[in-house]
Amino acid sequence: MQKYAFTMQLKAGKLDEYKRRHNEIWPELIALLQQAGISDYSIHLDEQTGVLFALLSRADNHTMDKLPEHPVMQRWWAHMADIMESNPDNSPVVKPLTAMFYLA
Repeated sequence: MQKYAFTMQLKAGKLDEYKRRHNEIWPELIALLQQAGISDYSIHLDEQTGVLFALLSRADNHTMDKLPEHPVMQRWWAHMADIMESNPDNSPVVKPLTAMFYLA
């Protein structure tokens, strides 16, 4: 099992909408993430900067790299693009983080 951490950027004034959309997350998206080997996924917000910090666990044989090709993922990105910093394909701008310390 691997840990994967990254940041994304929430647009100003979009906190309530971001929460609402994640409170209503699609069951098919949850299933897709789990099928890709993702578990224990959490997203945290620095309210002063709008930076979202995400941390997830992924199986050693995960298929996260195939998620951008899936129609459900593409629909989710399009659904979220108006409230997050996004790339031209609607995927969120993701900045992977380097692990520096871990206390087990």
